[in-house]
This record gives sequence, C-alpha cells and structure tokens, in this order.
Amino acid sequence: TIAIARNAFREAVRDRVLYNLILFALLLIGSAIFLGELSAGQEAKIIVDLGLSAMLLFGVFIAIFVGVGLVYKEIERRTIYAVFSKPVGRGEFLIGKYLGLCLTLLVNVLVMGVGVSLALFYVGRGWDSLIPTIWPAVLLIYIELMLLTAIALLFSSFSSPALSALLTFLTFVIGHFSADLKILAGSMGSTGARWFFTALYYLLPNLSNYSFITPAAHGRMPAAGFVFATALYALVYITVVLASATLIFNRRNFK
Repeated sequence: TIAIARNAFREAVRDRVLYNLILFALLLIGSAIFLGELSAGQEAKIIVDLGLSAMLLFGVFIAIFVGVGLVYKEIERRTIYAVFSKPVGRGEFLIGKYLGLCLTLLVNVLVMGVGVSLALFYVGRGWDSLIPTIWPAVLLIYIELMLLTAIALLFSSFSSPALSALLTFLTFVIGHFSADLKILAGSMGSTGARWFFTALYYLLPNLSNYSFITPAAHGRMPAAGFVFATALYALVYITVVLASATLIFNRRNFK
C-alpha cells in the first residue's frame, strides 16, 4: 500500500496540469494584494477571502480531475494487470492510490497556505494577526478535499472519468447546501419526494461544516471541539466510502 501511495504521489507530481493549477492559484493569491490596495483597510481580509477560496477551488479541481483518473489510467494503460500479478489486493491498491493523492493535496495546500501567509506578511509590513487564524481554516479545507478524493475514487471504481468527475462535482455543490436539503424535504407535500431529499441529506457529506473561510477572514478561529468533531465525521465517512469502493472494485471485471 505504501509503495502504491508513493508511486501515485510521484505520478501526480509529474503531472503538468497540477503545476499549472498551483501556479494559477498562487498568482490569484498574489493578485489579492493588489485588489486589497483598492479597498482601504481591507487588504488582509481580501487576501484571506480570495486566498482560501482559491485554495479550496483549485484543491477541488485537483481532487476531482486527478482522483477520477487514478484507477482509469491504470486500466487504460493495462498496467493494472502487472500490479495485480503481484500479491496486491484490490483494496490495498485503492487505499494506496487514495493516500498518494491525499499526500499530493497536503503538499499543495501547505504551499498555498504559505503563499497566503506571505501575502499577509507583505501587506502588513510584518507579522499579521490573521496569519495564525487562517491555518485552522486550511486544515478544514484539507479535510474536505480528503472527503472529495474518496468520493471521486468511489465513482471512478465503476464509471467513466467524465461521469465520475460530474458526479463528484455535483456532490461538492450539493454538499455545501446540505442543510437546505433537510428544509426542502420538510416542505415537500409528496411522501416520496420527502423521503428522497431526506435520504440525500443523510447520504451526501455535509461539506458546509468545513467552510470556515469568511470567519477566518474576520479573525475568528473554530473551536477545538468543532474541528475534532468534523475530523471524526470525515474519518468515518471516508472509511465507509473507501470500503464501498473496494467492494465494487472487487467485483469489477477487467477483461
């Protein structure tokens, strides 16, 4: 599993698209400095808002477009036969790929987090009080990206890359409006529709819990108990999703 994770990390690092996304995100963070200068006294807030939003957006792109290709590329290039000719289980293969992409995302998030911190340091002409407050928000963004990576891997275990990317992106969008699903279910007159939206509410991840960008821009930090609860929720959800992906992948025929 560790060897597969290491190889997945090396493949992701060699991907030119990955470098382009990181470069574009850092340029966007840098442009926040100039945008902040247009708003007197709001430089730091704009940098945090735009920087963390760019981190989430481009992290989602990496999680989706790299995640859905983790399995498909191996099948398309037929290298998966060489992998499974060795004493490697399909579950170990999936978990290794997942850990490799999570490591890639960790490096990317850290680079972008440092970029936001340096931008704050620059506009503040020294230490800024917002620098330590952004890192809990960065941690929550990374946990959300880990969730999305697991979901992308689940979809890619049984569908094409295009459909997997679409389903993962829809999960990301709906997950940020999870609370609205419960309200919508309560307002439905039809019993079937009510059950459908209630099922969606409980099945899809509640990603709104990981959105702490605006409070971080105002200098607020999440409570330690909240971070622990959201991390535990993500751990349980990721475990269930990866177990489901392994179950589906074990039944897949590559012939």
